[in-house]
Amino acid sequence: MQHAALQNIPFDLWEGDRRRAGILLHPTSLPDGEFGTDAFRFIDFMVACGMSVWQMLPLGPTHEDGSPYQCLSVHAGNPRLISLDMLVQNGWLPPDNVAESVDEVSYRSTRLTQARQGFMQQASAEDHAALKSFIAQQHWLPDFALYTTLHQENAGRSWLEWPVPLRDREPHALEAARKRLVDAIEQICFEQFIFFRQWYALKHYANERDILLFGDMPIFVAHDSADVWAHRHYFKLDQSGQPLVVAGVPPDYFSATGQRWGNPHYEWARMQADGFQWWIERMTTQFALFDLVRIDHFRGFEACWEIPAQNPTAEGGCWVQVPGDALFDALQKKFNALPLVAEDLGIITPEVDALREKYHLPGMKILQFAFDGSPGNPYLPHNHKKDSVVYTGTHDNNTTLGWFQELSYPAQNYIMEYLTKPLESMPLPLIRSALASVACLAIIPMQDALKLDAEHRMNIPGTSQGNWQWRYTWDQVPDDLAARLRRMVEMYGRL
Repeated sequence: MQHAALQNIPFDLWEGDRRRAGILLHPTSLPDGEFGTDAFRFIDFMVACGMSVWQMLPLGPTHEDGSPYQCLSVHAGNPRLISLDMLVQNGWLPPDNVAESVDEVSYRSTRLTQARQGFMQQASAEDHAALKSFIAQQHWLPDFALYTTLHQENAGRSWLEWPVPLRDREPHALEAARKRLVDAIEQICFEQFIFFRQWYALKHYANERDILLFGDMPIFVAHDSADVWAHRHYFKLDQSGQPLVVAGVPPDYFSATGQRWGNPHYEWARMQADGFQWWIERMTTQFALFDLVRIDHFRGFEACWEIPAQNPTAEGGCWVQVPGDALFDALQKKFNALPLVAEDLGIITPEVDALREKYHLPGMKILQFAFDGSPGNPYLPHNHKKDSVVYTGTHDNNTTLGWFQELSYPAQNYIMEYLTKPLESMPLPLIRSALASVACLAIIPMQDALKLDAEHRMNIPGTSQGNWQWRYTWDQVPDDLAARLRRMVEMYGRL
């Protein structure tokens, strides 16, 4: 993994005088859903808009539900994002004039296998050397490649359901699997090489145009992941690998039973005893991929809600202190500066605020959360602070138009009165409010830039069907949209 990206990190993003604006769009929501032509065209669109930050969701390989917040690895990239057209352009993949298979997963798998065959036969000596060097440098790749092929061999079942010798990583079983699955393992390594090569080409294109790439990192990892399988000692598991406690949040105003996420909790004492090496390696990957990284559920670095694994809901859990201060101290010593944004939404204690402020991490302000009638609401624009990132909404919110349309008339009237009764219709008034905020960075979801309604929502928390599938088309982008957005970005000092 290259570390050149660190040189581009805007360490003074919230301390200097420059104000920035950006767009939230996951690459899977591009028209082609890949690192291909549309990704480069989107960067050009952002440049025309005067935007300088492209925010996205985690880029890791997902489970079947497609959630980027429950990835199979904290280091690997999602091969679904690999541009097949670029592999054709490389000369490693023959053109395909046949319509894509209904089974996209099978189709892409076949095409990527063909691409590796073409690469082995036609790639230059320099490219072959680059592949070999990439494989040698990625400390996480052997475990991930073996985990992925065993996952496939076991019909997608969790590692908990594998034969016990493989589940428990007995050396003789792992060695036999590596020999038996050598071709499949090499295929996984090739796909990761291509993912990162295409990603860094895209990142170079963006950074050359003063576009910063803003990533996202969940605090927890999926139980069924290469990381937990390969590093069980860092997680609170029993002898068979089952979690003793799982993550979530307690009952509150929004949910009488809380939220039970099911992720295993960390063995923080063991991580701290190892100098937080696991976290340092994880952040090294993130800082190589991105110029700026959002940490999801930041409050979990001060204290975590631990739920007994047998509990069906989040009730009956308890808060357990976490050595977050020691962790961020170790990260700061390693990386000098921490280009991080803290997702500090929900009920946040003074201790969580103190941890965030000690390491100079900006928090988040969501305008859709602002209008509860209280002038002291921290999400209202007049209460914003410079060290913040302001959003109209996030991937977990409805689109701003959809949100507004679902409100009662009195609620709509209150919002428009606060926004000085603008003549423009939603979502433009909220977009203007975000751009006018004193917050150092303003992020607008692409759905809001396109004035799309609830049908175009990315995710509905608490549901498992129909999420993470939204894509826009270039036909939805008006010819004058870039110019109109650029005018607003310039007007509010974010050009």
